[in-house]
Amino acid sequence: MTTWANSLIRISTYEVETLQKRLAEIADRRAAAHIRLGVLDAEAEIERDRARADPSAQMMLNAYLNGWKARKGAAEADVVVLEAEEAGARDALSGAFEELKKFEHVAETTRLNALVAANKRENAAFDEIALRRRA
Repeated sequence: MTTWANSLIRISTYEVETLQKRLAEIADRRAAAHIRLGVLDAEAEIERDRARADPSAQMMLNAYLNGWKARKGAAEADVVVLEAEEAGARDALSGAFEELKKFEHVAETTRLNALVAANKRENAAFDEIALRRRA
């Protein structure tokens, strides 16, 4: 394989690996955001239970739920942003992988063409030797 092909493949492989790491990091952040939503829901349920049992906590429940709604809205917005970011990262990774495969295909085609040309030269040399022996 030629050095230019090796360089392009190495660069493309690095880009694919970098995008894979980025996608994994985004997926981790998205999973953490979903966990945060679950925790918020569990906390709200705990506060509702406390309000049922304690009249003084019941008076503060509405204020808590208003704050909870704001926090939950922010967490849901984070999930939406992270899902969009993840979709973009998947598209970028797909494109980078396609580029890598193109470079690998071109490199392999170039290598095979060089083998075919070398075989043709070798066969021509053998044909010439055979012709000289007959003559």
